[in-house]
Amino acid sequence: MKFNKWTLGLAAVGAVSMASAVRADEAKLSQVQTALSATTLSGYVDVAAQYNLGDANRGATETPVTYAGGNGVVDGFSVNDVDIALDKPLDDSPWASGYHIEFNAGQDAINDTAGFGAGAAAAAGTSAGIRQAYVTLRTPVGSGITWKFGAFDGITGYEGNTGYANPNYTRSYGWAINPASQVGLLGSYTVCSTVSVQAGIVNRDNASSNGFGTPPVSSKSYVALVSLTAPDSWGWIKGSALNFGTIQTFDTYGQNNYTVSLTLNTPVTGLKGGLAYDRVQALSSFTGGFGQDGEVFGVYATYQQTDKLSYNLRGEYVNFPTGNNNGIAFGTDGEEVTFDVEYDLWANVTSRVEARWDHDEHAGNGTFNNNETQNAFLLALNLVYKF
Repeated sequence: MKFNKWTLGLAAVGAVSMASAVRADEAKLSQVQTALSATTLSGYVDVAAQYNLGDANRGATETPVTYAGGNGVVDGFSVNDVDIALDKPLDDSPWASGYHIEFNAGQDAINDTAGFGAGAAAAAGTSAGIRQAYVTLRTPVGSGITWKFGAFDGITGYEGNTGYANPNYTRSYGWAINPASQVGLLGSYTVCSTVSVQAGIVNRDNASSNGFGTPPVSSKSYVALVSLTAPDSWGWIKGSALNFGTIQTFDTYGQNNYTVSLTLNTPVTGLKGGLAYDRVQALSSFTGGFGQDGEVFGVYATYQQTDKLSYNLRGEYVNFPTGNNNGIAFGTDGEEVTFDVEYDLWANVTSRVEARWDHDEHAGNGTFNNNETQNAFLLALNLVYKF
């Protein structure tokens, strides 16, 4: 085949065009890779074995509160939660943006797509869905306001939704009367190194972590939390934190929440204490008799003996003078004491053994025999792998 200068010229142009196209494709691929490189993947697998001793007269299944988030596990093995999260954290730019997506499944998972959108622990064996999904934004006002827009974990209460991050394996009654998660807009602002605030507007809360009811259209709740942290100049108490939070709903069938919590360092190395007060106030009774007022007082103690070994103690007094509330089956009042030993033998694994005692002072609300005092006992082994 003969080549002339026009053929060679066209070939050269073609080669240049092809090279340009390849470079363009590489540039596009590089942009995608750059975007993905800022995204992190994390999560955990939470499993357990549980034994309920129950009450000598009433049987093992009739306990004042079911395990953790109300998943109904009694005397068995359970996959409590499989949690996978994708994050694009905020960078240092004044108008930074990012996102957080968190999926979970299991018998204790939280599904924000179920029910009315204020957060609920799904029923045993059916829980799977979106725990959190929000866009994160920063606005350069003062030290910078960080916004969450979407579905996010609730901000009130001493304990959170991530089980292994709590002092104990089973949930507290205080956790049970606070919304597990919420859907709306939440702003966070650091006033100074010792004071921070969160505030926002969310879909109306008329339920606890166990959830019920359907809110009317356009009804909303307003959330706020003020956090105070002891400065380094305060000696051994430095780092201790005091939180004041509330959820306010301004309609007839809503619910208000109030929470005060204190995490307190001590002069003893490895020893920390905690206090919690949670109150739920129903603005009107709901269908089925739910929605009565109630309060929970909690005391916590943690002793970190070594890097691997720790002991955790929790005690609560529960007071619902008008009876059954939010899935808590106390007649009027009762107590619980929970003790954990945590020994993290394997890398990335939280391993705990727990004993819990629940006591109902007046088991006469229709669930149990009138005038019968009930004691319920629980033993559990909990393993959580974090990645």
